[in-house]
Order: sequence, then C-alpha cells, then structure tokens
Amino acid sequence: DDSANRRLTLSEAFLSADAVLMTLQNIVEGLVVYPKVIEKHIRQELPFMCTENIIMAVVKAGGDRQVCHEHIRVLSQEAGLAVKRDGLDNDLMERIRQHPYFQSILNQLDSLLDPSTFVGRAPDQVTEFLKDEVAPVLKKYEGKISEKSVTLEI
Repeated sequence: DDSANRRLTLSEAFLSADAVLMTLQNIVEGLVVYPKVIEKHIRQELPFMCTENIIMAVVKAGGDRQVCHEHIRVLSQEAGLAVKRDGLDNDLMERIRQHPYFQSILNQLDSLLDPSTFVGRAPDQVTEFLKDEVAPVLKKYEGKISEKSVTLEI
C-alpha cells in the first residue's frame, strides 16, 4: 500500500503547480509592451529578413541569382559590421538602393520591406484562437476567475 506516499506526492504536485501558475501570473501581470521599441527592432532586422525577396525580385526582373546573391551577401556583411562594430543603424537598404545592380527593382523595395508580408496568417490565427479556444473557457468560468493580483516574495 503506497497511500501515504501518494498523499504526500499528490499534495506536493498540486502545490508545485500552484507555485508555477502564480509565478506565471506574476510575470504576465508585469508584462509591458512598448510598440515603438518593437518597431525599432523590426526596422533594424527587416532588411536582413527581406534579402531573399530582393533576390527573387531581381531574378524575376532578369538578373542572375548567383551574382545577386553575392552582392546581397557583401552588402549584408558590410551593413551588419557597421551595426555591430560601430553601433550604427542598419543601412542595408540604402546600400542596396545605391548599388547599380539593384536599379531594376528600386520601385519595388518599399513593398518588399512591408513587415505585414512576413507574418503570414498569424493575425488571423490569433483571432481565431481567441474566439474559438479562449473565449469559451473564459465564458465557462465567468464569475469564478479571481481578479486578485499575485505578489511573489523571493
């Protein structure tokens, strides 16, 4: 008979789960989102993310994929070095705009840099998840969910 052991381990498991949930609640309640900081990070990283799209646009306009890739690689490394070593802003797009090889797609660069083209269905999936999964659970426990804030003392 292991009933004594089960009484001990089951209660400890619930206490552990409660502690994890309280910690998670404490973290989430203190979460602050700064949209301007997010925008800045996106502006810094997006040029590197869109290089494949630039290569595809150049190839579609009649350019050579290997030559384009080499130009992108060199310009990306130069821009990355300026960011990391000198603390400068990412100027990869300016470097691309100034390079004669990319003149054929200059009018497309702004659309290639549109952040919304990199998120796929994520906004729709979040909306669907909130509507189909979260809302029913919240409704089921309406009036039973505590608004009490959690404070942790460590």
